[in-house]
Amino acid sequence: MLLRQGYHDLGIAAVLEATGIPKGSFYHHFANKEDFGLQVIDLYMTQVHAGLDHCLVDESRTPLDRVRRFFELTEEKYRGEGYLGCLLGGLGQELSGVSEAFRSKVEWCFCEIARRIANCLEEAVGLGDLAAGTDTRAMADLLVNCWEGAALRTRLRRDPAPLRQMLDFYFRGAAA
Repeated sequence: MLLRQGYHDLGIAAVLEATGIPKGSFYHHFANKEDFGLQVIDLYMTQVHAGLDHCLVDESRTPLDRVRRFFELTEEKYRGEGYLGCLLGGLGQELSGVSEAFRSKVEWCFCEIARRIANCLEEAVGLGDLAAGTDTRAMADLLVNCWEGAALRTRLRRDPAPLRQMLDFYFRGAAA
């Protein structure tokens, strides 16, 4: 609902109606709408970390293939949701200018994703798949930044081409 409607257009009453949860129960678990949104991000990040765990530890693939596989599976998830894109990107775009709590939470999430990807890219350096001295943190940050831009374009077009083009371009460059 947050992806479809956005934070500002999603009322608590609509959430309660869609979930069948009484208002009192909602406020027992969430102090307010902002607390609800921040906890939704936490839940979303649990899923992101599970996806990272699934892909980044798969030693049957090279480190670069593991990283790419994470993003390919994410694109499949987006397709299943109608190419609405990334919850972090959507909330970050909508709320970063008006809520410090959301801005800092979303930025922390992106940094955490990049940190985990950088660790996998370090393995690629160790195996010689990336040049010695590669700044893997900068490379991971760039990948997350490019992905988020491509996710926005995919959402606008309802077409996965921007995501696939970005991955192809990025990993061709990494392999060179």
